[in-house]
Amino acid sequence: MEAAENGGTPRAATLSRSDIPGAQRLVIKVGSSSLTRPDGHLDLGAVGRLTKTIAAARGRGQEVVLVSSGAQAAAMGPLGLKCKPRTLSGAQAAASVGQGLLIAEYTRQFAELGYIVGQVLLTAEDVLRRTNYKNARRALDTLLSLGVIPIVNENDTVATDEIRFGDNDKLAALTAHLVHADALVLLTDVDALYDKNPRLPDAARVRSIRSFSEAERLDVGTRGTAFGTGGMITKIQAAAMSMSSGVPVLLTSAQNAGAALAGEEVGTWFEATASRLPARQLWLAYAADIRGQILVDEGAARAVADRNASLLPAGVVGSEGEFIAGDAVEIVAPDGAIVARGLAGFSSPRIPQIAGLSMAGVEETLGERYAHEVVHRDELVVMARHRRVR
Repeated sequence: MEAAENGGTPRAATLSRSDIPGAQRLVIKVGSSSLTRPDGHLDLGAVGRLTKTIAAARGRGQEVVLVSSGAQAAAMGPLGLKCKPRTLSGAQAAASVGQGLLIAEYTRQFAELGYIVGQVLLTAEDVLRRTNYKNARRALDTLLSLGVIPIVNENDTVATDEIRFGDNDKLAALTAHLVHADALVLLTDVDALYDKNPRLPDAARVRSIRSFSEAERLDVGTRGTAFGTGGMITKIQAAAMSMSSGVPVLLTSAQNAGAALAGEEVGTWFEATASRLPARQLWLAYAADIRGQILVDEGAARAVADRNASLLPAGVVGSEGEFIAGDAVEIVAPDGAIVARGLAGFSSPRIPQIAGLSMAGVEETLGERYAHEVVHRDELVVMARHRRVR
């Protein structure tokens, strides 16, 4: 298991859509719009349908982790709010109220079906820091071994804008990686991914996606609902994260949940790649808040992209945006291709001072403490969907 956690380990087999009923461990994510009414209260009927579907899977012997949105949305009605809070403190307050309402309803409805639930609130650090990652995985594994249905949500009450998932689609993908799920099922308010706006009469359902580049070419829009945090683009990004961690994804509507778990031909199936990326690299590639760009020459781009090398000052030609050391940045080749993403070792004001210098030159210019990599290879991920630098 340890090797799988660190990434790069091939999976023994990749599931197909029809294999879902026999999968040992599933992560199911449901969105806010599928659980709440237009008036900002929980839709108890929708919650009931979902709990019955998950209970049926548990009855087949499957382990299920539920990643549930809806905390902030569930608080809007009771708090008399017309729209989601725009401030961080307002969102935290709504999450505090709504999370209690949400978990109470899940507890009640699952108990009626004979199942116990456990609340698991995660922050981004819980899946990005090695110690936290292992603790979170151990907690979830223990809950599953006890027959409990873990219900996961982002800990919005304490999460900050600087480091957070931002939406539960990405949280679900990282949770699937965390628990070594056999498949991730994303339940939303549309039944599948379409090759164009699904409101158009000639729109066709996309049955399967084999690579992230296929999804990138589709016109899916970016906006979410009044109660949700993301649109279809966040679902695709989450699917890409999961695919890159070796976990296939089925995207469909909450109404199709039963058919999806039965392995029927619904939704859009995202095939998994053959190996697992570490959680930190998944976050850098798909979820990190990119604060700027570091521009590099051809040689540095080739070294990073093709030889898994650190980015050294000698290959840097400039930067764009404002960032500090430790922020996530993109490494950009001369032709504009995004070569990699990683954590900057220097702030943006320092980049002009060290650009093009050898390590000795950096030490002479700024001092010994600055003689280090601009982005260390352990803190970057090559963006495979962009062409290799020649």
